[in-house]
Amino acid sequence: MPILSPNGDVLIEKMNFKIEPGMHLMISGPNGCGKSSLFRIMGQLWPVTGGILHKPSLDKIFYIPQRPYLPQGTLRDQLIYPQTHEEMINSGRSDDELLELLKEVRLAYIVDREGGWSKENDWNDVLSGGEKQRMAMGRLIYHKPTYAILDECTSAVSMDVEGHLYTFMKDQGITLITVSHRDTLWKYHTFLLRFCGDKEFEFGKMPQD
Repeated sequence: MPILSPNGDVLIEKMNFKIEPGMHLMISGPNGCGKSSLFRIMGQLWPVTGGILHKPSLDKIFYIPQRPYLPQGTLRDQLIYPQTHEEMINSGRSDDELLELLKEVRLAYIVDREGGWSKENDWNDVLSGGEKQRMAMGRLIYHKPTYAILDECTSAVSMDVEGHLYTFMKDQGITLITVSHRDTLWKYHTFLLRFCGDKEFEFGKMPQD
């Protein structure tokens, strides 16, 4: 399929690759080459303009942008979205389990600080940039999809916490598809998709050096 820019310019005439569970993919390349366009197509934010895109069902793939969406509602809602509290209870999940997830993303202090799970607030104003990103990572781990599309989604998170999160996600059996400018993330991936500019790209196993 082709990769287009927001104004319709062709960035890649024909991109073809396949990612199966366990193939952790790092995507790199200069700005404006098509990385974000590819992610928006994979995340179903943009339409497919040609070719064929094979994707798993929506419940098996999770897209996290650099600025995650925080819904109106309770603190609990931020972690379980798009589930409702009723759906969470019916699925056998508990607030104790949510707290364990917040511990993994280094946000356990939020529950006491904000007044409990049922506290409602404008979370976009209340949480810092790093807290929003870690909350989105907690949401991802809660839903435990087959694939996680991670678009610069830890840019405001410290590298040690970021490393812990990537290791934990892989341990949960989540296949990572990441775009980031941080070279420190390469070691968590096994395949590399590199945008080379001039409508060229390379796809293959992650270089070992």
